[in-house]
Amino acid sequence: MTQPRGILILDFGGQYTQLIARRVRECGVYSAVLPCSASIDCIRQEQPLGIILSGGPASVLDEGAPTVDLEVFSLGVPVLGICYGMQLMAHVHGGVIERGLQREYGRTLVSMDETGSGLLQGMKSESTCWMSHTWQVTKLPAGFETVAHTPNCPVAAMSDPSRQLYGVQFHPEVTHSEEGTKLLQNFLLNICHAPADWTMEAYAERTIARIRQQVGDGTVLLGLSGGVDSAVAAALLYRAIGKRLTCVYVDHGFMRSGESEQVIDVFTKTFPVELKTVDASDRFFAALRGVTEPEMKRKIIGREFVEVFRQVSSDLGKRDHFAQGTIYPDVIESGSIKGSAVIKSHHNVGGLPGELGFTSLVEPLRMLFKDEVRKLGLKLGLPENLVCRQPFPGPGLAIRVIGELTPEKVQIVRDSDRIVREEIEAAGVKASQYFTVLTGAKSVGVMGDERTYAYAVAIRAVTTDDFMTADVARLPWELIDRISARIIGEVSGCNRVLYDVTTKPPASIEWE
Repeated sequence: MTQPRGILILDFGGQYTQLIARRVRECGVYSAVLPCSASIDCIRQEQPLGIILSGGPASVLDEGAPTVDLEVFSLGVPVLGICYGMQLMAHVHGGVIERGLQREYGRTLVSMDETGSGLLQGMKSESTCWMSHTWQVTKLPAGFETVAHTPNCPVAAMSDPSRQLYGVQFHPEVTHSEEGTKLLQNFLLNICHAPADWTMEAYAERTIARIRQQVGDGTVLLGLSGGVDSAVAAALLYRAIGKRLTCVYVDHGFMRSGESEQVIDVFTKTFPVELKTVDASDRFFAALRGVTEPEMKRKIIGREFVEVFRQVSSDLGKRDHFAQGTIYPDVIESGSIKGSAVIKSHHNVGGLPGELGFTSLVEPLRMLFKDEVRKLGLKLGLPENLVCRQPFPGPGLAIRVIGELTPEKVQIVRDSDRIVREEIEAAGVKASQYFTVLTGAKSVGVMGDERTYAYAVAIRAVTTDDFMTADVARLPWELIDRISARIIGEVSGCNRVLYDVTTKPPASIEWE
């Protein structure tokens, strides 16, 4: 079974490429991402109903600047260029690109010159949009017309309806563009005539059928990490093949308070799979002794997970297929899409399925983003407190301890993190992500009239729509005061609490 036809996004290295794909899906239309270097045959295989060219950091005038097979513009489907994508479209069709007299960054009031039809249909005559550019189109190619402008950017949007080619200098995919969704809907639904039939109910039905076709009468072994992705994958597989699914849960010792117990409870009661649990915490701590660099921690945890899983798999005996909770950002960021950059090491089993003789690899969430995985998990009947819990990195608390790992340090983070989650949830304060970090710094304190020399714990709390950027959560002072008092009073080894007030950028959300 194939994926539904939809919109293909060609990636020129833009920071918002995945966000474009997510926004398209939020409009109910399936989307997929390929690097801009994809061959025209590969693009044709996707059978796109429309193509979006992403933004990117380069200038189209740079030597060796990323480009695209020019047949993309003659496939007979609409093409929308965003930022760099628009400049490239103009450049290859004979337009002129020049450095703007004044760069535009951030919220910008854009005059929409043609709102009666086409790309800007139904939009306001002036609309706030998110700009991020130095270069701009100063002369249109033949056949194009200007449909939007700003005082500093004469061509903020362009259109050639006869060839179904469109471009915008601003970013409609970010929430700062107040009518960005309207523009995308115009392109997707009115210009591409794409069906708005991308739902989690339809995805679950289609994927269950695909799993049954792939697995047949065979059995499946799933590596259950304890995270949301593998839990939803397990629930979906259970719906498809029932008790022919075996799950292996390896506890590396870096889970949050109560999470191991929750995973075991759900997959012995709500979804009663054959579950093999392994407490390998001693092994992981031994392998990580003396290691301080976060990426090295990731790699060691991944390596040890594979070794433990290999042993358990051998003990369980032959299973036909292997499954894992890979999601679409993993596919893109791990370099699985040719031409994409490796952003970070992922906590998966690599080539282990073939090594152990499995017939095939089953990845039922491979085409979903994280927010879609959560929606699917709720549709499948997983508990909301499991599916919608705070985001958590694959290596767990290991990368929220700065410096060398010890069981005592991890316990400080585990206990302080539990307090932060309890207090913020009880207060009903809205924040996108919140947790604690053991900073590695020690300081002098006074507790009970005695001198102490103990660790400083930092609280991190942010608000964000898409996790691409994040602002500091303005927690009430009374709440921070209460959290601090509890951490100092209840968590052994800590005598100071800090609050991280750094946005993303320049910082990342995690401290690793």
